[in-house]
Amino acid sequence: MRVQPGDPPAHTLALTAAVALHEIIGLYAPDAPLLIKWPNDILASGAKLSGILLERSGDAVVIGFGVNLAHHPETLERPTTSVAALAGVAPDPATFLDALADAFARWLGRWRNEGLRVIRDRWLAASHPIGTALTAAAAGEKVEGLFDGLDETGALRLRIADGSTRIVNAGDVFLI
Repeated sequence: MRVQPGDPPAHTLALTAAVALHEIIGLYAPDAPLLIKWPNDILASGAKLSGILLERSGDAVVIGFGVNLAHHPETLERPTTSVAALAGVAPDPATFLDALADAFARWLGRWRNEGLRVIRDRWLAASHPIGTALTAAAAGEKVEGLFDGLDETGALRLRIADGSTRIVNAGDVFLI
């Protein structure tokens, strides 16, 4: 997609993509305890189900969605799962992709027309609860704290042991 003048910041497309993917996975596995882990991984009972990567070049942003539809690796250091494991059946990849494209287009329209706040609010409603213990590894530093929501730019707010809040704009985040 191309970022247009007047769009919210391009980095917030990660939140937009996560909201769209969370919605579609929820249609295929409606009883699964899905949540979004900052900024854009989808987890089910702590097991990673999908991830999203964004790459920007000029005004173009390429968004790659990786979703375990039928299978999931079992030899990783962290738990993983698949839509098939959650729902009992794997969705048809083409049908899933069409649904995801439609959902992303709809959320992209809201991101452009209504701004980041609507995306941020929906993202927060689907994320791990405030107070969840997290570790953030960013800029060569590892910080532990409690999830304290997102700031107005979509950055992670992490409340650390001394009571202060650390803002994380980029990095790897893990549930403790």
